[in-house]
Amino acid sequence: MSDLLPDASADARTLWNRLRDGDASLWPEGNVSPTRLGWIESPQRMLDGAAELQSWAATITQRRIVLLGMGGSSLGPEVLRSASGSDRLVVLDTTDPRTVSGVDLDDALVLVSSKSGGTLEVQALLAHCWDRIGDPSRFVAITDPSTPMAALAAERGFARIFENDPDIGGRYSVLSYFGLVPAALTGYDVAALCRRALAVDVAEAVELGLAMGAAALEGRDKVTIKTTSAMAAFGLWIEQLIAESTGKQGKGCIPVPTLEAEEGDDRFALAVHVGEAHDLAAEFYRWEIATAIAGHVLGIDPFDEPNVTESKENTAKVLASLPLDAAPAEDPGGVLEWLEGTVQPGDYVSLQAYLPYGEEAALETLRRLVRDRLGGVAVTAGYGPRFLHSTGQLHKGGPPSVVAVQIVPTGPTAELDIPGFPYDFGTLIGAQAAGDHQSLVEHGRRVLRVRADHIEEVG
Repeated sequence: MSDLLPDASADARTLWNRLRDGDASLWPEGNVSPTRLGWIESPQRMLDGAAELQSWAATITQRRIVLLGMGGSSLGPEVLRSASGSDRLVVLDTTDPRTVSGVDLDDALVLVSSKSGGTLEVQALLAHCWDRIGDPSRFVAITDPSTPMAALAAERGFARIFENDPDIGGRYSVLSYFGLVPAALTGYDVAALCRRALAVDVAEAVELGLAMGAAALEGRDKVTIKTTSAMAAFGLWIEQLIAESTGKQGKGCIPVPTLEAEEGDDRFALAVHVGEAHDLAAEFYRWEIATAIAGHVLGIDPFDEPNVTESKENTAKVLASLPLDAAPAEDPGGVLEWLEGTVQPGDYVSLQAYLPYGEEAALETLRRLVRDRLGGVAVTAGYGPRFLHSTGQLHKGGPPSVVAVQIVPTGPTAELDIPGFPYDFGTLIGAQAAGDHQSLVEHGRRVLRVRADHIEEVG
């Protein structure tokens, strides 16, 4: 990896050298960076092993790859899948029973992607897939060394276990095995991806992080990132990276992915231009550097996620006292009126849909409707429980400017047991919604809970 270009600012040169050398003093005392900076050298390490990975991928004959993961383990692969147009990879990162039951497991290789194996969603999804397939030769694990997932995969005789560098956190892992194994299986040239990342202008990436952090301190904390429709999924990845990394201690950069230009006094507007799918690697690396530097500017640790654990604990508490209580919810038709009476200047709206996948267009339409109805306010939208492992950190730990709308179904979307668990998928996603609602309320966030079976009912 080269040093900065000669025309880079002295500040950027100094910051890059400190970041590259693992200088933990870039962030507050007690930060977890000593065990979270493996991503900096990951493109070079993966380049060295690219030929072997590519050769292995060529031996996989199944027509479908089903990836089980959450947060950083799944969003990077989802971006790569979408950008390539591949229909071979299915990213399963929800506990919604209709979505889970709708995944065809015939002639599928199941890729279990989890840093530790302790994530509840991944455990439930693996139980479902193992019950229906049961053939260890059709299972592959990506995990850290000496983890419960590594032990389970070895015990069951998985076809292969990819042990990742443990010094890489989930949201910074796309250029490691977590992103590049599914990339190889969907037709990407892994070596080309690594070379694009290594060729990134690190000076520009550092300057981007400095500008993003400074803008947030000045009140322009809504990082509005315009992408093209072909690269719309990139917004999912960059949203979780920035939100989970910077949203803590009441501070944060609030990422707002969009396909249209959006302006406002609280906006820090950027555009992402990706020529072709392999160019995503440069964007991944550029934004990882920028986000780490933004954390330096904000004076926070960009590598921990304290409030993600909180929502997990709340979910566990709900599941320990079943059956689920029928939590009160409002009429979905009154959402706009409630928002008009609640949202203040500088706020942003978070639309949180605990519904089956497949309504992305309707969710984007609702996002734009809310934005326009409220005079251009920043609005984000996403599926639960996916966001609990990413932007959920920002909602609880970041600025108190969030106004959340939680959309839950009127009843279970399908009946689907989880083998070996004392509850089904419908109960699990219901508990996750209830646990997150509790977290938001406990943090004093303004939140409206509504029941609807389709996004079109909300307005």
